[in-house]
Amino acid sequence: MTNQLIIAKLGQRINKLSSLDYDNLEPWMRAEAINKAQDNWTRRQLEGINQTRTGAEGSIRRIDDLQSMITVLTDTFVDKGLYWESSIYPSDYMEWCRISASAIHKCETCCPPRPLVIFMGNEADVDICLSDTNRQPSYEWATTFCTVMSKKFKIWTNGEFGLSDVLITYYRQPRKIVFINSVDPYTGLVSAVDVECEFPDNIVELIIDEAAAILSGDMDAFNQVTRLNGIAEHNN
Repeated sequence: MTNQLIIAKLGQRINKLSSLDYDNLEPWMRAEAINKAQDNWTRRQLEGINQTRTGAEGSIRRIDDLQSMITVLTDTFVDKGLYWESSIYPSDYMEWCRISASAIHKCETCCPPRPLVIFMGNEADVDICLSDTNRQPSYEWATTFCTVMSKKFKIWTNGEFGLSDVLITYYRQPRKIVFINSVDPYTGLVSAVDVECEFPDNIVELIIDEAAAILSGDMDAFNQVTRLNGIAEHNN
């Protein structure tokens, strides 16, 4: 769906049959509402707080809706003794999906790399996991756990093995839309490009309803907020 059509549909939702009641909105306000709406929509689908209570990959619809958000990152991990640490994860990171890696034994000639099963753990439970024989890192069983802290991933090895071929899979943030010739309030620069929404049209329709609800709430049009939020959420 083109940005011109998004603007037209957004105005139709807010202006009551294009009566221009609220046509004093700046272009960046419309773009900010759309971007906020698509971020909100994506988080609801990932967390399962939508109408159907299904999270990421919880149903065929969620798989179809969110598959374009899945990104694979090749990163260099540094050995910190008890764990291996990644660099700071990218700015478009939204939610963890999985991490894959292979364990390298100290005796590389007799023990080939083994693909690891890596579980997500809590930083508060690290000491418990390292001392629990059923949960601690193990080359023999090819299992370990990872944690997240200070925007970095830690894969815990307990100093027993090394890592290779580490891949981070995560859900990225939706691409921000930009209306051409609009002023960016953060930089004060005029946009020279037109960046369109990457979601398919059926999802963009829901995002437009939610964006219109956001703008209506800013203008104290609470009847429109209730109606538009209900439409957007009921159709998820």
